[in-house]
Amino acid sequence: MVKIEPFEVEQWMDRYELTPGVLNIAETCAASVSINELVDLSKDKAAPNPLTTVASKKLTYGAILGSQTLRQHVASLFERAAEPTTPSLPSENVIITQGAISANFLLFYTLVGPGDHVICVYPTYQQLYDVPKSLGAEVSLWKLKEENGYIPDISELEGLVRPNTKLIVINNPNNPIGSTTPKSVLASLVSFASARDITILADEVYSPLYHSLSPGESAPPSILTFGYSKTVTTGSMSKAFALAGLRVGWVASRDPSIIKAIAHARDYTTISVSQLDDAVASYALSPAVLPSLLERNIQLASTNLGLLSNFVERYSNVCSWVRPTAGTTALIQFKKKGELVKDSEFVVDLLEKTKILVMPGSVCFGKGEDFKGTVRVGYVCHTEVLSEGLEKLGRYIEEYLL
Repeated sequence: MVKIEPFEVEQWMDRYELTPGVLNIAETCAASVSINELVDLSKDKAAPNPLTTVASKKLTYGAILGSQTLRQHVASLFERAAEPTTPSLPSENVIITQGAISANFLLFYTLVGPGDHVICVYPTYQQLYDVPKSLGAEVSLWKLKEENGYIPDISELEGLVRPNTKLIVINNPNNPIGSTTPKSVLASLVSFASARDITILADEVYSPLYHSLSPGESAPPSILTFGYSKTVTTGSMSKAFALAGLRVGWVASRDPSIIKAIAHARDYTTISVSQLDDAVASYALSPAVLPSLLERNIQLASTNLGLLSNFVERYSNVCSWVRPTAGTTALIQFKKKGELVKDSEFVVDLLEKTKILVMPGSVCFGKGEDFKGTVRVGYVCHTEVLSEGLEKLGRYIEEYLL
């Protein structure tokens, strides 16, 4: 029997996110949009509503690996920030999945098992290290350090790699920190892995929300653009594209053999995604809609991060962080009278007293041992929700922490 650890952040969300009257600033998706809002964002006002395009279709399974239109739109995403000489990714190298969570699982299920070794950045989404472990692989955590701005240190890989290392896993931008792994570090990672024939998985589900980089710093390209075939990326419509309700994600690779193996494994878990979801995702990623959608989400992230930064600065005597540069999440540490709060108790008490929902950092991202006293905040919700939440959190701090 496969033994897998409880998925803490998902269980905490399931337990509390439907609390009546909740102010949810734990949600990690850019504030969701409706189909009508997508249509309003479109530059092509003559284009039909995406649901109209499938209204007369028979609802068969549809294209098993995803429609050609959607796979091509996803392939085009990887041209962002790539060098002009980088070849385009063929649409055949993209498989559509039910969210990035399914894409990640399929990759692990396909590539790793007993006798294999996996290196995974930490902290990150628990799935990325606990699923390989459940499949029998040994997992070493590549621990990101606050003094490095939670950017991976390539020199540490020499002490982690083994002869049986099969896979190195990164998450860019990082969840829960919101840090960005820059192009130079990605290039060094590719050099290290390619010299040892190790596959790289980059969970890029929060890309391309690189909204708060330092002046002069460019957004890093996808891991697929560095000329190494044994690279894989996963993503979805949920986080950066504000369409979590579609349940559409993808896995892509330069290596056709990896894609073929994943397609074979996928037959045991998924026939296809819904034709309705495929049509809406294709519309959202179309040239007429995508620029406006991303502009909306990046502006929302930038505006809201400014509010959150002002809040952390105002209450700097009780809370601290490494300011995010990308994505939708931040990890904030809280103290009471100089001592770290117990984050699991703090989160529940905050919810009971104010209806604010955040996630406990040590429980969900630190195995109960690391990142004590921290909470993860999802700040790219609607600005009025964040503003109300921070106002109530400020009152809570003044009454109970100062």
